Amino acid sequence: MASTDTTKAVLRDAAGVEAGLDALEVGVVGRTPIRQTFNGKILPPIVATAVVLVVWQALISFKIVDDPTKLPSPADVGNEFKDAWLEGKLLGYIWTSVSRGLLGFLFALAIGTPLGLLVARVKFVRAAIGPVLSGLQSLPSVAWVPPAVIWLGLNNSMMYAVILLGAVPSIANGLVSGIDQVPPLFLRAGRTMGATGVKGAWHIVLPAALPGYLAGLKQGWAFSWRSLMAAEIIASSPDLGIGLGALLENGRNASSMSMVFEAIFLILFVGIAIDLLIFSPLERWVLRSRGLLVKS
Repeated sequence: MASTDTTKAVLRDAAGVEAGLDALEVGVVGRTPIRQTFNGKILPPIVATAVVLVVWQALISFKIVDDPTKLPSPADVGNEFKDAWLEGKLLGYIWTSVSRGLLGFLFALAIGTPLGLLVARVKFVRAAIGPVLSGLQSLPSVAWVPPAVIWLGLNNSMMYAVILLGAVPSIANGLVSGIDQVPPLFLRAGRTMGATGVKGAWHIVLPAALPGYLAGLKQGWAFSWRSLMAAEIIASSPDLGIGLGALLENGRNASSMSMVFEAIFLILFVGIAIDLLIFSPLERWVLRSRGLLVKS
């Protein structure tokens, strides 16, 4: 126990020295003014959204696209959102998909992390299943929907199975990539101080591989979200409720482009929100802890 604490202290000291040197190179800055934050982070997406809406409305107003079954107006899509909100269905669409996606991602995290450690640290396992993981990562998620339906039926278990098959390879490969980039000196220092096996993996390997691991987590979430959407589109059923993928499929069946656009915007919104609320703060924390991002 003492050797592990010593190892952690040495690594913290080394990380602190490195972060301090990097901070000296970059320079310490004060708190960012609100106006600068607004102009740099808030205003650009607002302007981009306004430009898209103006161009979209121009296509309708100037009759460049005059078929509402192909391109509805922004007002029609807005009315679709309004009707769903007034009927109390909008949040239900979002929660049905988000709850499945996050729970499935947590399952994938619990499986992909130890699997990635095993592949990275055991040569035989890496030679045996490393190529399989890479192949699974390149396999389209939609390919897993038909067999999952046959094996498990139209239920939530099928949804989670598709999410796992889509996300686990990305998480495991991200961790393997991160571990491959850990300096050998860290591993030798850990072994010298008694941090081997599970202790070495927890106190040395995982912290050192965190940037690559985080990249794998982001990719894993993207794969899990896309896998879920594919499953909801193909295997829609009243017993499963109406998620965003099912909403998209319902719009297609009803030939309602405004409903299709509503579903597309909601899927995009959830993807951006998860990145901004979860992965971007984690990424900033990792960069700041390594002296690559000066805390303002």
